[in-house]
Amino acid sequence: METLALLLTLAAAISTYLFWLHLLARKLTGPKVWPLVGSLPALFANRSRIHDWIASNLRATGGSCTYQTSTIALPFLAHKQGFFTVTCHPKNLEHVLRTRFDNYPKGPDWQAAFHDLLGQGIFNSDGDTWLIQRKTAALEFTTRTLRQAMARWVNRTIKNRLWRILEGAAHDKTSVDLQDLLLRLTFDNICGLTFGKDPETLSPELPENQFSVAFDTATEATLQRLLYPGFLWRLQKLLGIGMERRLTKSLEIVENYMNDAVSARKESPSDDLISRFLKKRDINGNLFSSSVLQRIALNFVLAGRDTSSVALSWFFWLVMNHPEIEDKIINELSTILSETRGGDNRTKWIDEPLEFDEADKLVYLKAALAETLRLYPSVPQDFKYVVNDDVLPDGTFVPAGSTVTYSIYSVGRMKSLWGEDCMEFKPERWLSEEGDRFEPPKDGYKFVAFNAGPRTCLGKDLAYLQMKSVASAVLLRFRLSPVPGHRVEQKMSLTLFMKNGLRVYLHPRELGGAQVAGSA
Repeated sequence: METLALLLTLAAAISTYLFWLHLLARKLTGPKVWPLVGSLPALFANRSRIHDWIASNLRATGGSCTYQTSTIALPFLAHKQGFFTVTCHPKNLEHVLRTRFDNYPKGPDWQAAFHDLLGQGIFNSDGDTWLIQRKTAALEFTTRTLRQAMARWVNRTIKNRLWRILEGAAHDKTSVDLQDLLLRLTFDNICGLTFGKDPETLSPELPENQFSVAFDTATEATLQRLLYPGFLWRLQKLLGIGMERRLTKSLEIVENYMNDAVSARKESPSDDLISRFLKKRDINGNLFSSSVLQRIALNFVLAGRDTSSVALSWFFWLVMNHPEIEDKIINELSTILSETRGGDNRTKWIDEPLEFDEADKLVYLKAALAETLRLYPSVPQDFKYVVNDDVLPDGTFVPAGSTVTYSIYSVGRMKSLWGEDCMEFKPERWLSEEGDRFEPPKDGYKFVAFNAGPRTCLGKDLAYLQMKSVASAVLLRFRLSPVPGHRVEQKMSLTLFMKNGLRVYLHPRELGGAQVAGSA
């Protein structure tokens, strides 16, 4: 009898689940839902093009409606709510990122996964802990002195390292992985700006820096935690196996390096971010401890390194494939530098990287960078935890404890938002009718590459400054061409890396008949 009762109970449970799944599948929009495995087969089949797959699902669900929201069912028992909501419409994004901001925090799953690396830093915290760091950082990021400090770090790295490497490759007619060079450049710059210590990963010999390698490994291992159920990576951590073993070893190196960096700043403060945070106080009115300062620094390094370098990689790839846009960028640079540096000797234009005020005048270049981020946002999607039951502006119900994903990649690829030419690389869409002013969309939630609402990226202006400086430094000296047969494709990660890098040849640029590469 007990066996029969157990079988009947099991049969009832399975029947109830299948009935629930049937009802769920009827009301959900998105990929097909299968028993037990949910939408996992479709996710797996499209794993190499996940962002384009999500965009196509959202376009399909939009139809004649102006909203695009899709639901992806998770494998049985993988999540307590059984599915997560994916959206890309500005009204829904505004609701999540601003209107009901407090209802959509990072959430416990995200914070648990990133805690070992980022602690309670600004990018891994919510509530008062986040707010005090945000207010403190906001005061610093709005100062002209910080922008000038960034300009100095960027220009120093360009002049003393990047140009030398590129000129050597051009002379030897060898290719370079531009994405790798840009990652090294932005890593050195953000480390210098954050804690005044230059790891010098961008050097002619392209050295393997212990801190950089450990930081990369720790970041990759941390991201993998989001791909698995929490109990699985916690079990690996307990047993000291798999990626968790690599994470533990990498974090030891990272923490030792950061401890030395923070100690050095305490002994000799400078104009870097950590020196500024040394004077600030936490929510209890106490000075930040060394361990907290380390996490704050790591948060800024993580945010400032990958995003700009990845955006620049896609920018150079797009420019290589659109020579008419490259010509417009060169013409704008020539016009500005002719005014500021004189038009008689054009080789003077590239003797020094851009000055702070020169970069501000480059309207078309900024438009081209923004257009790059519209099509290839550095962070293609983000996740929010639902605290309380809610209804999105399009009528989609999102239950407490579930996840809302907003696809930044998809936002820029919707005809209903950007027009029939939404897939074209067209910087002009960011300019005034006269073409002399940069004009972002009136609806700020059409473009959230720098996030939006209370969590809008504080380093947005610094990012544009760095990207303008690097883009002009490369394009004024060189014309780029892709290595034949090299495949440019997306790497499936939280940051939109190029899976195989960006291998290019460099050809000295001629301006007005004068060959300028290598003249500095």
